[in-house]
Amino acid sequence: MFLFACALCIFAVCVVQAKQSNTQNPPPSQSAASEGEKRFRTNCGRCHNPPEDISPREARAVVRQMRVRAMLTAEDERLILAYLAP
Repeated sequence: MFLFACALCIFAVCVVQAKQSNTQNPPPSQSAASEGEKRFRTNCGRCHNPPEDISPREARAVVRQMRVRAMLTAEDERLILAYLAP
C-alpha cells in the first residue's frame, strides 16, 4: 500500500510540473504562427491582405513564387507558411 501511495504522489508531481511548463511556454506552432503573422505583415502586407481560407498546398505554392520577389529568407518562408496554413 505504501508503494502505491508513493507512486501516486510521484505521478501527481509529474502532472503538476508538466502543466506548469505548458503554461509558461506557448506551443511552438502558436509562437511560429504569431511570428509568421508579423513577417507576413512586414513582407507581404504592403501589397496583400492575408487570405481568409487557403489550403496548405496553395499557401506553399504562393509563398514559393513570392519568395524571390519579396526577397524572403528560408526562415521567413517557414514562419509565413505556419501563419497562413497551420
